[in-house]
Amino acid sequence: MIMPLIKGLMLTLSRFFSKPITIQYPEEKRTPYPTWRGIHYFMTNEKGETICVACGLCVAYCPSQCITLEIGEREDGSRYPIKYEIDELRCVFCGFCQEICPVNAIRMSTNYEYVHYDKDSFKLTKEKLISLKEKV
Repeated sequence: MIMPLIKGLMLTLSRFFSKPITIQYPEEKRTPYPTWRGIHYFMTNEKGETICVACGLCVAYCPSQCITLEIGEREDGSRYPIKYEIDELRCVFCGFCQEICPVNAIRMSTNYEYVHYDKDSFKLTKEKLISLKEKV
């Protein structure tokens, strides 16, 4: 009965005199692991347009069904997304959309600081996804 108590006190005393392992968050930031899947963003071409070809594979493959896509077609027959929206509150950050994309248009950054105070701000539209690329 007394031996576990002594072991616990010894562990507490050993940790008490060691250097703390906490970081001062706003000043010091952790570098996430290379496999970390943060917020989504769109890759763009030279004109600043998304390289998404609106194939719809990300919508079909998404397990939480958080991606909405409306497809448009240009005069030359190429497809593009008229509306592309990701509901980040429903997303499970599995990375399947990134893996399945044939042109690598959708990517996941290492950004883990994504806080808002209303639900509508968590809907990532096509324009927001393009603008998030600069912050990566």
